[in-house]
Amino acid sequence: MNTDTFLARYLIETPLPPEQVAEAIAGEQSCGTFTRVAGETDELRERARATVERIRELDSAPQPSLSNALLERRGVRGPWRRAQVDIRFPIANIGANLPTLAACVTGNLFDLGEVTGLRLESLELPAHYRRRFDAPALGIAGTRLRTSVDQGALVGTIIKPSVGLRTPDIVRLVETLCRAGVDFIKDDEVCADPAHSPLDERIPAVMAVIRDHEQRSGKHVMFAFNISDETDAMKRHADLVEREGGSCVMVSQNWAGYSALQTLRRHTGLALHAHRNGYGALSRHPLLGISVSAYQTLWRLTGADHIHVHGLEGKFAQPDTEVREAIAHCLRSLDDQSDDRVLPVVSSGQWAGTVPATWEAAGGTDVLFMAGGGILAHPDGAQAGVLSLRQAWEAAGQGQDLQDKAATCPELAHALDFFGPKMA
Repeated sequence: MNTDTFLARYLIETPLPPEQVAEAIAGEQSCGTFTRVAGETDELRERARATVERIRELDSAPQPSLSNALLERRGVRGPWRRAQVDIRFPIANIGANLPTLAACVTGNLFDLGEVTGLRLESLELPAHYRRRFDAPALGIAGTRLRTSVDQGALVGTIIKPSVGLRTPDIVRLVETLCRAGVDFIKDDEVCADPAHSPLDERIPAVMAVIRDHEQRSGKHVMFAFNISDETDAMKRHADLVEREGGSCVMVSQNWAGYSALQTLRRHTGLALHAHRNGYGALSRHPLLGISVSAYQTLWRLTGADHIHVHGLEGKFAQPDTEVREAIAHCLRSLDDQSDDRVLPVVSSGQWAGTVPATWEAAGGTDVLFMAGGGILAHPDGAQAGVLSLRQAWEAAGQGQDLQDKAATCPELAHALDFFGPKMA
């Protein structure tokens, strides 16, 4: 690999020659524009211009994936050629500047007049370049250590109802969940600092329960407080979590932004739980946006410790292939000299029945398995919900069918009977 550059791979659709479009992308995202200007000397282009490394043409499409006013105005028609394009960018153009890196590999590309589809598929960064950005503070190993979960999947849940509970209600629920045996609890992404349970009130109240449980049981339950806000407010609330003995904060990454997470990472040693809500707007169209691999590469440079990946066989629209790709990416180091893996957070319609697919996707138990209704709606209560998940994970690790395991595990049996028909 050329260590002075990094590689971005795109999927494009265009009625024009793919070679022409690839050169337009390389120029637009480095030192060029639609025409060569006086200051664009050969020496400058040699130093600063992105270069097309490879073009692999794919099957054409009979119709354009997206409308394009420029092509329509010029009367350009298909066929709509698709191609995979690899482009190398000089690192010197960007430095360790994450917002500019994101702008470089995406920026105006989605608006290019030459394309009727464009998607950033992947990013390959030299290890030395990755190390110029932030790394996780806890990551997988640190999260396991803080929660005393040496082996097995971490089992977590979400405060439900998502919003509307007052602080005393949340406190009672946290008490129930701690007694139920969860490893992790988080606020919902829509509940950050509401009037009915402001963070300045909620953090001390919840942490009093967490501390009391830890003193009695020796078990620290990690609670991810949703501190999504403007940057100074997030720093202030992270400080309060630290003072109260907490270990984790959650941020809606797409809406807070790269810089906010970087600032928070450098401000606190708490685990950063990155929630990707809104990612569907960037990914659901196959010829527009950012693939999960490229998306996670960029966000991992913020130093996040946990990243949401949605769930297998879950309630959202993403195919299981994307969820498996997201899990695998989290569990792969971007740095060949240190462990910068992040903990994949499997969430969305998860229950005991989705454990085997998750175990297979992760190749083991290095996941945070989040179940809201799968725990809280279990017919025998939250403790039985947690037990049903742990029983399912034990069965998956032993290669045992869930129905066979359920023959001696009533909590799992009741989960299969109750949730199975609802999720079919």
